Amino acid sequence: MSLQPPFGPGALVLVVGPSGAGKDTLMSAAAGLLAAEPAISFARRLVTRTDTTGEDHTPVDLATYEAELAAGRYPLAWRAHGLAYALGPEVAARIAAGGTVVANGSRATLPEARRQFSRLFIVHITVPLEVRAARLAARGRESAEEVKARLARAPDVPLAADLEIENTGPVAEGAARLAAFLRRISADAAAA
Repeated sequence: MSLQPPFGPGALVLVVGPSGAGKDTLMSAAAGLLAAEPAISFARRLVTRTDTTGEDHTPVDLATYEAELAAGRYPLAWRAHGLAYALGPEVAARIAAGGTVVANGSRATLPEARRQFSRLFIVHITVPLEVRAARLAARGRESAEEVKARLARAPDVPLAADLEIENTGPVAEGAARLAAFLRRISADAAAA
């Protein structure tokens, strides 16, 4: 069981998409559907944001983040929106043990993730612009100008998605699609 890249034999599933697409909502609902399946786990990202409202993450101060990054303890790390993000060492350990780990990721870090993980799957969550605008405004974490800047930022997904979900229907519908996809990945890993 190696804790050096490329991490495997398990899989990392990165859920990506623009702010306001509902990634955390779908992941939380899917986690509830998969609670009895120990081979599938949902990672909590480390984020240099102290406010924990509205996003499931573990706050970390910048000095600790930088020290852990320099020590090579994060299997995947990136910066976006003025914050630093990382997946913790427990993600590499679960994947090394053959598990499937699901994490909210960044589209910009997908090429690096492909190098770091032997089995990477990408779930791309989309939603129309007007729905995103309403969701971003409703969460109240950013000023109107910051929301406008997020809406203007629309990077491409640099690697093909393995699953696309347009998150405009009931949460239960999108969560069921995500859970079914995760079950297939986990079953494929167990059969290998």
